Amino acid sequence: MIDLHCHVLPGVDDGPQTLDETLELCRAAVAAGTTTVVATPHVSWDWPGVTSHVVREGVERVNATLRDEGIALDVLPGAEIDMVRAGDLTDDELVALRLGGGPYLLIECPFSPAAGGIEPLLTRLGERGHRIVLAHPERSPAFHGHFALLQSLVAEQGVLTSVTASSFNGRFGSTVERFARRMLADDLVHDIASDGHGADMGRPPSIGPELAEAGFGERADWHARAVPRAILDGTELPPAPPLPEPPPRRGLLARLRRA
Repeated sequence: MIDLHCHVLPGVDDGPQTLDETLELCRAAVAAGTTTVVATPHVSWDWPGVTSHVVREGVERVNATLRDEGIALDVLPGAEIDMVRAGDLTDDELVALRLGGGPYLLIECPFSPAAGGIEPLLTRLGERGHRIVLAHPERSPAFHGHFALLQSLVAEQGVLTSVTASSFNGRFGSTVERFARRMLADDLVHDIASDGHGADMGRPPSIGPELAEAGFGERADWHARAVPRAILDGTELPPAPPLPEPPPRRGLLARLRRA
């Protein structure tokens, strides 16, 4: 599998703080069936020191260490870019922060309920020649109250989405779980990634196990291999498999047992 959204670089944001912690994360990703991860540290005013230069150096260091340790994982450069911050960056910097050197930017969805500025910000990025993947829209209150906006961005602007795998299991609460499943039922889920921040069970770098637990295991090949491959290569998305019958949402007791 290919993980398009993973905070794997050490000491740059709220992901692993040391190289040893990064190696633990990488081993956990391999154990979960992942062969490639895109390093997507936060690029925002909260993390002003994260630049394309920092990302490139971090990826080179991590890949060299993975080879030395015999860990079969490839790390590609990228970033999770705050929507407002993206508008302030130069095109050269944005190009250098694209996912794996392809045509797409991973743009972080806001955690506020305000939705008014989303469409014009994304429109301007598109006019500057950047294609957009939205990071965890299912976790954004701005879309919870404006589902039609998300539908419009996908249908009319060609925006793609990257949903966090564990959102389908209630890790971020029942509202997020319901919204993620509604997105899937409405063909609004493209990539599914881990948004991994560490090897611990809080934010693990895994995709397949979460989808299997949620009842969507048969979708993993499309959402976590075929689609991210097309995003990295800048090619047309392959035809989606038929949507499965929605499995029942897990009850509160099951979620409590998993917590």
